[in-house]
Amino acid sequence: MNFRKDVKERILVGEGAMGTLLYSNGIDQCYEELNCTNPDQIESIHRAYLEAGADILQSNTYGANFNKLKRYGIEDEVSRINRQGVILAKKAAKGKAYVFGTIGAQRSIRKSDLSMEEIKRGFREQLYSLLMEDPDGILLETFYDLEELETVLQIVKYETGLPIIANVSMHELGNLQNGIHLNEAFQKLEQLGADVVGVNCRLGPHHMIRALEEVSLPKQASIAIYPNASLPDYVDGRLVYKAVPEYFGSSALELREQGAAIIGGCCGTTPLHIQAVKNAIGSLAPVKEKFTKSREIEIIEVNDRELERPLFEKAKTERTILVELDPPKKLGIESFMTGAEVLKKAGVDSITLADNSLASPRISNDALANLLKNQLNIEPMVHITCRDRNLIGLQSHLMGLQTVGLNEILIITGDPSKIGDFPGATSVYDLSSFDLISMVKQFNEGLSYSGQSLGQRANFKIAAAFNPNVKYLDKAVLRMEKKIACGAQSFLTQPIYSVEQIEEVYEATKHLETPIFIGIMPLTSTRNAEFIHNEIPGIKLPDNVRRVMALAGDDPVKSRIEGVNIARELVDAAREKFKGIYLITPFLRYEMTAELTKYIRKVDSKHTSEVAVHE
Repeated sequence: MNFRKDVKERILVGEGAMGTLLYSNGIDQCYEELNCTNPDQIESIHRAYLEAGADILQSNTYGANFNKLKRYGIEDEVSRINRQGVILAKKAAKGKAYVFGTIGAQRSIRKSDLSMEEIKRGFREQLYSLLMEDPDGILLETFYDLEELETVLQIVKYETGLPIIANVSMHELGNLQNGIHLNEAFQKLEQLGADVVGVNCRLGPHHMIRALEEVSLPKQASIAIYPNASLPDYVDGRLVYKAVPEYFGSSALELREQGAAIIGGCCGTTPLHIQAVKNAIGSLAPVKEKFTKSREIEIIEVNDRELERPLFEKAKTERTILVELDPPKKLGIESFMTGAEVLKKAGVDSITLADNSLASPRISNDALANLLKNQLNIEPMVHITCRDRNLIGLQSHLMGLQTVGLNEILIITGDPSKIGDFPGATSVYDLSSFDLISMVKQFNEGLSYSGQSLGQRANFKIAAAFNPNVKYLDKAVLRMEKKIACGAQSFLTQPIYSVEQIEEVYEATKHLETPIFIGIMPLTSTRNAEFIHNEIPGIKLPDNVRRVMALAGDDPVKSRIEGVNIARELVDAAREKFKGIYLITPFLRYEMTAELTKYIRKVDSKHTSEVAVHE
């Protein structure tokens, strides 16, 4: 038997789902562990697929890596489970079918769940275990994250000369999770040495056929397709796949016409589905040429003339003042709107609105931003966290902001929910701040997160967060540079409380052309100062600042005066080095940030007058 020769000469039929049959039999546990605890059942399923016509069996080891087995407390059984998985598949095959060692993806949509180093360690352990039992090849499947698949594929190529099938999973029709088109993904995987490039899971035959219409035949590699039986339905607490085997079989002929050389099944498929594929395909050979549809992405250009310069452009050449005014925690916005109007009269360029700051629910910032824009003619900057919305919610939220013309946004990770008013609430974090910045940049190109056309280009101005209150400032600057590469156009810093630190930030970032808004938040009392100094991670107030606030005691008037005076000193230092100033209003005390705004405008005006006199 020669797999590389066979896959070029005839359509090979892959195995169907393992989990579907186990699930239908009421088994709800770690399926891979059954290799050791109930080997007869696993072998019998392999044998059923062999008898149905499968030319390729795959070991029951999809999730048998350290990180996934750890959920069941059996992470020390990686080697035994994987080796037994290959043994059982080979025993069932009896030399009549190829046996591939199966390795599934470890990353979910959230890349932050596992670092690439953790993935590599878990992958190598699983790979070495499979190779000990001499499989006919390695099958990599259900990879939503192309970076992960590219990384592990290179490891397999280095460690073995066995044939490799590399299967991605589409996020939307024709596109992977990161927006890359399926055709491009196949080309990348072929270049890295995969013998077979393919798709499995999530979608049924219809959508996979449509996706393949825009995929050209690889130069050297073959194509594998493992569709789900259909799109799943949820009935009485169970996932149900309704596609009948006959439909699955007829679809196999269309998959062949689109270039598939291996056709198997994923979720919802059974030996009956595989038998239908075998009956339909018979001894047909893979096609050698096909018509490939050109990929068309329709984006309508909309001429939205901007009446004002974007804040990031303005901050490159002239003083630009942002003031954060938190939405209220309670219903009723009279005080908020009054404060916004006072700040406008004081001369702010924009009011920024936090997105449930400190993980505490507030009136939605996009609703208030709409009121500021339409009632007070104030240009708002809407903060967007990664914490509160999943990927679906984030895309919908961005589409809504674009629709109502709220285009100035600040993207941040967001404080974890456990520190807020509802510590039991879920922190989503489907995307990191880097991912979300990249997603918004794609919106500006007219593409969704997964690369589908949005119909129009969005017009977002992307600000990002910069935390200078860290031990190693150079590492924070590297994060800035990465965010710039993702699409960030300006930065807002966390509050700074020393003139020396402002100078340090300038020296560390002066090589960047991207404007920075220096964050300054006036102190309101000695209690406020001590809380920030002792309980806010990364922020340490200078001793002289704490001493001045302590001398003001409990006198609210003196405390306010000293808080503003300290902030003025910081403003003076920031003015000399940065065009952008970001004033953070404490506890909705807008009169403090309004006073500081007036001070900045007055000093700038005086400086401009002096320059004019000298000229």
